[in-house]
Amino acid sequence: MCGRYALHAHPDVVALQFGLVAAPEFKSRFNIAPTQEAPVIRLGAGQKRELALLHWGLIPAWSKDPSMGARMINARAETMSEKPAFRNAYRRRRCLVPADGYYEWKVERGRKQPYYLHAAGAELLAMAGLWEHWRSPEGQFVESYAIVTTAATGVAKEIHDRMPVVLAPPDYEAWLSGPDPGALLGSRASVTFSARRVSTRVNSPRFDDVQCIEDAV
Repeated sequence: MCGRYALHAHPDVVALQFGLVAAPEFKSRFNIAPTQEAPVIRLGAGQKRELALLHWGLIPAWSKDPSMGARMINARAETMSEKPAFRNAYRRRRCLVPADGYYEWKVERGRKQPYYLHAAGAELLAMAGLWEHWRSPEGQFVESYAIVTTAATGVAKEIHDRMPVVLAPPDYEAWLSGPDPGALLGSRASVTFSARRVSTRVNSPRFDDVQCIEDAV
């Protein structure tokens, strides 16, 4: 799965990699947690790519309770086209979730040790995502997203059996607007991951600073 991640790349880098017209405004994040807002790239007016701040934890449009989103942070690539919570978003509302890396936990010596996984070449990751809009009877409006996961490979598999689907730049358009993006959902070979043990500081969403990605002592 993917339960925490980081995005601290310069906005100019994000704009260049994702083909945005202008550099977006967002602050560096080192411990993005479920139920928080974070940037995603989606198609906006005129089918142009835009960066939007969405709530992490997809709330299905038919849900009566927005708290359902806290359980919908990940969508399994193998089943999301069939699951009621995700299938409409999969057909119509796909997005890219920029990240410098993500965290995963592995049981070591009886406790969960966090690891930070990132591209070995330090390049920015584009995690596949789905987004949805929800409105309450009282008019509350929330846009939310989930990160698509698949079976882990390589270094990631040594830590957890799931990992985010990471897309290569040539595949961005097919994921955002293609009629059948299913071929993109396997583990991507375009990124070689590195992993390192980091401080348990990341366990708490109260901490969101560069110390979260520093090596464990």
